Amino acid sequence: MKNRINKVVTRASVMGAGFMPLFAQADFVADSKAVLELKNYYFNRDYRESSGQNKRAEWAQGFILKVESGFTDGTVGFGLDAVGMLGVKLDSSPDNSGTGLLARSSTAEPGSPSYARRAHDNYSKLGITGKARLAKSELRVGYMVPDLPTLQPNLSRLFPQSFSGTALTSKDIDKLTLTAGQLDQVKQRDSTHYEDMGLTSQYSAYKSSAKSDEFRYAGGEYALTPTTFVTYQFAQLESLYQQHYLGLKNSFKWGPGTFKTDIRYFNASEDAAALAGKVDNRALSTRIGYGLYGHNLSGGYQAQYGSTPFTYVDGTNTYLFTEYQLANFSQTGERVWHARYDYDFASLGIPGLLFSTRYAKGDNAKVIGFNGEGREWERDLSLGYVVQNGTFKDVSLRWQNASATSNFARDTNENRVILGYTVALW
Repeated sequence: MKNRINKVVTRASVMGAGFMPLFAQADFVADSKAVLELKNYYFNRDYRESSGQNKRAEWAQGFILKVESGFTDGTVGFGLDAVGMLGVKLDSSPDNSGTGLLARSSTAEPGSPSYARRAHDNYSKLGITGKARLAKSELRVGYMVPDLPTLQPNLSRLFPQSFSGTALTSKDIDKLTLTAGQLDQVKQRDSTHYEDMGLTSQYSAYKSSAKSDEFRYAGGEYALTPTTFVTYQFAQLESLYQQHYLGLKNSFKWGPGTFKTDIRYFNASEDAAALAGKVDNRALSTRIGYGLYGHNLSGGYQAQYGSTPFTYVDGTNTYLFTEYQLANFSQTGERVWHARYDYDFASLGIPGLLFSTRYAKGDNAKVIGFNGEGREWERDLSLGYVVQNGTFKDVSLRWQNASATSNFARDTNENRVILGYTVALW
């Protein structure tokens, strides 16, 4: 705790001197913007077999206010961003709670199973980020939702999973983007407090109780051509694990359409004291696709190598192409074929209407507590529309459906309906 306080004090001291004159600077105000996002979210997950909680279903309304300043004048410009979130319960019951939409009690209802916890009527969050800019480099301190190949926050519910820390991004070198940073704590998507970070247990392959308050990363992306990029990043969750990432993506015109390839490779091992246990994982995830007249067909192969499953921070998503609505196909030794089809109805004169479906099938998985070859498949559907003009311009409606079957986990069906609207306040 003392180390964490020292980090906060140090950051505040470094950034504080720059914040004092902020409101006297024209660019700070003139370049500012504020956006209010409204999100009405219904979630229903049905577990089709075995004992325990057989259904999770909740309905909630979310409000997200984002205010971003510009930068002050001078060689080094300073700024400040803020985000406020309010979630309101529309429908929930203790027996069906736990969807990730709403914060809920830490204890079960009297006389009920451990999962029967009552959701709060409402909950709120606040995030503040200080920022400084020098040439084409930007330093950010405080609240953040990073987008890294080694750390993908979960954005699939009412509010995003977020982190506190420091991040530096530089584009001063032509064609090269450098990133580095350290994250101290995580705030889960349905939580109002920060906590230390751990590993996803992966069916008890890793000790999720082991925690760390230092996630470090550094890397870069280089544009070999305007449409070909190579990326490397190193990440370390102190005393738990470390991971190397190497990626290559490319797109080019082929006939009347566009051909795309994307290759992602991960190599993870334990770090220092290895508090989460042994880590021995390599993962290869690939996708190729072709887009033509609104149609986009893609697919690929993925495999896990080594004696342990894929490693990623608890609560986050993976950067694998099989990160689906219900599963991510990342168990020890698992092999996966996956396919996806997208269609943009703008090609038929209906802009704003999008359809997507995807399917993945995995086998050869080795899962702790399960004897035999682990096998699973999942099919996802998504249909969304954004109103293009008129009174309801920019109102969006999306339906997502998923069905998953496995011989080592519970079969599941899920539906999500999300009504959204974003308005610029200034």
